[in-house]
Amino acid sequence: MTRGTIRTWYLVHKWTSLICTAFLLLLCVTGLPLIFHHEIDELSGAHGELKPVASDRLLDLDEIMARALANRPGEVGLFMSFDEDRPVVNVTTGPRPDAPETAMQFQSLDQRTGEVVTAPAGGVMDFILRLHTDLFLGLPGLLFMGLMGLLFFVATVSGVVVYRPFMAKLDFGTVRTSRSTRLKWLDYHNLLGIVTLAWVSVVGLTGVINTLSQPIIQIWQATQLAEMTAPYKAMAPVDPRRLGSINAAVETAKAVAPGMRPQFVAFPGGYFSSKHHYAVFMQGDTPLTKTLLTPALVDAETGELTAIRKMPWYAQALLLSQPLHFGDYGGLPLKILWAVLDIITIIVLGSGLYLWLGRRRAPIAARLKELETGGVSA
Repeated sequence: MTRGTIRTWYLVHKWTSLICTAFLLLLCVTGLPLIFHHEIDELSGAHGELKPVASDRLLDLDEIMARALANRPGEVGLFMSFDEDRPVVNVTTGPRPDAPETAMQFQSLDQRTGEVVTAPAGGVMDFILRLHTDLFLGLPGLLFMGLMGLLFFVATVSGVVVYRPFMAKLDFGTVRTSRSTRLKWLDYHNLLGIVTLAWVSVVGLTGVINTLSQPIIQIWQATQLAEMTAPYKAMAPVDPRRLGSINAAVETAKAVAPGMRPQFVAFPGGYFSSKHHYAVFMQGDTPLTKTLLTPALVDAETGELTAIRKMPWYAQALLLSQPLHFGDYGGLPLKILWAVLDIITIIVLGSGLYLWLGRRRAPIAARLKELETGGVSA
């Protein structure tokens, strides 16, 4: 590698790292508790406790929907989702089918009794999640954090390229503790950076994909969903008062997707459906397949299945990236591994910031010589 090439990669690594480091530290620090968000929610009672009952007989979904609407007079159903490990149905309502998120109301109902499952509103984990995903700025914040994640990936790749000649002069894993503090931390920075390279690349890229969730869903709506609902394009929207059985729609979807279970249902007129259909999103029963959703469209008036199709590759990439980003598909051992690697990455970022703040006032030619010699003369 020529000196000019090393110089270019060095500058790329330097500036991409400096631009994104503060935000990446924020992401790593907030991401650490989010890895264990399910466990933290259970310990804090964030999901609410179910009362013991004499019978485990479950109410059908139409009864659950009727009770949810009775709790919110004048509103209409928007979404219905299902807890995986509890007999709980979550119902989202709003003043109209296309209500914005700020106007939506969320209820969790015990499917055995129809009673509302009370749970603390908001909480520290919700605050941390919003801070981690979009800095409380909505889509602009999402896209900005995605850009920081992309810069971080570039910084990681350029760091590998730059320090290849540096580490070629040293045995792998060398940490020169007897030399200067700066050189010791430079060795730690390089070693830990290489050790976490694969994990950082995966988490960084899946994080970038996650920030594109809204554009990806909009593309799916404009292409595949539009194709699936094309015969209904010229028809008037379904009156919310004339909707057919939600229970029958879910059973219809389950019948054509054996081995799958419903994750959530989008009502007509909402973000994930058309103006005429219940969109029943089915999931698999394994840690991997449960993230890959298959929408089944059921005519909301007649109850007839009109289309079922796997989501396109770009939507599946989004669905896979969400649990992979937090290590949320391999149980507690994988989460612990994710947490350890997250802490190591915080050390890498912190040591990089320390090296820059404590940098010597040396021309770039001297720094390139240090890279070429492995810092043996530092």
